[in-house]
Amino acid sequence: MRLDLTSKLRVRVAALGIFVGLISSSFPLTATARDFILPGRATLHANYDPANEVDVELLLAVDVSQSMDTDEQEVQRAGYVAALTSDEVLSAVKYGPIGRIAVAYMEWGGIGEQFIVADWMVIEDATSAAAFATRIAEAPLRQVQRTSIAAALKKAVELVDSNKYEGLRRVIDISGDGPNNQGGSVTKTRDALLASGITINGLPLMMKANESTWQAMLHLDKYYEDCVIGGPGSFAIPVRSKKGFEDAIRMKLVMEIAGLSFEEPLVHRAAGRPPVRCSMFD
Repeated sequence: MRLDLTSKLRVRVAALGIFVGLISSSFPLTATARDFILPGRATLHANYDPANEVDVELLLAVDVSQSMDTDEQEVQRAGYVAALTSDEVLSAVKYGPIGRIAVAYMEWGGIGEQFIVADWMVIEDATSAAAFATRIAEAPLRQVQRTSIAAALKKAVELVDSNKYEGLRRVIDISGDGPNNQGGSVTKTRDALLASGITINGLPLMMKANESTWQAMLHLDKYYEDCVIGGPGSFAIPVRSKKGFEDAIRMKLVMEIAGLSFEEPLVHRAAGRPPVRCSMFD
């Protein structure tokens, strides 16, 4: 699923850089960011540290449930490592109003099975991006039994709320190859969490969907669209092949960091098709 993603990203990031450059010459963007107060989070000015300002707080929540075999996990890890250190992602970081982001990488499975692989770290250049990517690459692979998107979202929000950073935006990027099957209603969990001002984006992994599998029957991309993602500018990018994984991750990270959106969604909203029964597997 290449879709000429690399060339599209370069054009969009270049345009973003020109736009930010023109605006920053006339307006003190950093000063504006320091006065920004996030919904759902109380800001204590007495403890305020401008060094903790970032353009976005990004939590990468990655599925390691049993349905993800070792080969798929290795492709997934390699895709994140390559995307985080790519020129497109580094350019998106550079041209942000502040020029740095805070990111953490969490793997998840069932209830109580959330693992911090790479804790919160600031990425602002190639060196810091490589250091964060190395933490991911060197961590041992693990595999757990169940798939609790609901529990993963709760833990992800907890990690975002408790970090020391002050981002203009807060985003949870959750990937998975199956529906929520433990931990209660995923839609009720999602809807309760959106009140904190966090955006939830999705990466439905459909690398087995060309086969006669439950993934193909479920239409996992539509499940994520209807049941998982939400918040301002939220979107989902389905991954349909191992070859397309790195491109999809890179595109997703650039859009999240730069605050871009699709002119046309990759998945049709439920209003244009029969809605997915989100509670089918809860």
